[in-house]
Amino acid sequence: MRSLPIFHIDAFTAKSFGGNPAGVVPIADSLTESEMQKIANELNLSETAFLLQSDDDTADYKIRYFTPTEEVDFCGHATIAAAWLMGTKYDWINKSDTICFSSNIGVIPVKWSLKAGILESVSMTQVSPRVESISLDTKTISELVGINIEDIDDRFPIKKSNTGIWHLLIPVKTRAAIDNAIPNKVRLGNMNKEHGIATTHLFTFEGADEFDLYTRDFCPAIGIDEDPVTGSANGALAGYLYVEHFLEANKTHTLTISQGQTMNRPGTVYVTVKPHGQSPIIEVAGAASITIEGKLF
Repeated sequence: MRSLPIFHIDAFTAKSFGGNPAGVVPIADSLTESEMQKIANELNLSETAFLLQSDDDTADYKIRYFTPTEEVDFCGHATIAAAWLMGTKYDWINKSDTICFSSNIGVIPVKWSLKAGILESVSMTQVSPRVESISLDTKTISELVGINIEDIDDRFPIKKSNTGIWHLLIPVKTRAAIDNAIPNKVRLGNMNKEHGIATTHLFTFEGADEFDLYTRDFCPAIGIDEDPVTGSANGALAGYLYVEHFLEANKTHTLTISQGQTMNRPGTVYVTVKPHGQSPIIEVAGAASITIEGKLF
C-alpha cells in the first residue's frame, strides 16, 4: 500500500481555523489524475494542490489544483498554502529567495517575507489582469447573488476580471448587504458556467477604517458554495480597479482586503499593484498555518 504525506493548511491567516483551508500533497508524482480528483473530493476542501516534478526549467515544481468536483487552472489560497509548506516544513526559505510553480496559467513565482529569520508571509505574482464586460442586467445579477438591486454600487461597473481565472465582480454599497446576500446557487452556477466564470465576487469599500476592501465569494459553478478567503478573486479585483482607473495610474498601491467573516473564517489578503507598461503587476500575499499533517493511504 502506498502512503503519501498530506497537509491541511489554512491560508491568509496566521492562526489555525481561520482563513481559507487548502489541502496540499507535496509529493504527487505517483498519482493519476483520477486519484488526485478522488483525494480532493475526500478532503472536501475548496481546493487541494498537488506538487509534481516540473518539466519547465524556470519552475521548481508543477502545481495542479482540484476542487471536490473538477480541476481548475489556478487557485490563489492553495498556492499560498503550498508555498508556505515548502518554505517551512521543507526548508525552502534556506535554499532560495523564491519558489516557482508551473501551472496551467504559466509560471507562478512566490517570494518569502521574513522577520528575524521567521517566515511572516508569502507573496505570489499573478498573471497580468484582463477585464471584460458582461451582458447581464443589474436586476438579474441582484437576483442571482441575493441582494436588493438598490444595494449595488453603480459608481463601479459590473465586469469580469482575470489574473489567472475569470471572476465576476459585483460592487456593493455596504458590508451589511454583502453579509446578508443569499445567492441562488443553482442559477448562479449555471450563469457562471455559461460565461466561463469561476466565481462571483462581491466587494465594498465600506469599512475603510479597518481595511481597504471587504469581499465575499460564491463559486457553485466549480463545486464550492462559498469560498472563505479568495486569493485569485482579490487579485483580479485589484487588477480591475487599476485597469478601470479607480486606482491612480503610475503609482504603486497596497490594498488590505478582508474576507471570510460570514463563514467564521476571517482572513486577510494583501495585494500590491505595481505599474508596469500597459499592464500592472499584481502580487497577492498572506500568511498561512499548517493545521493538520498526516499520511494518505
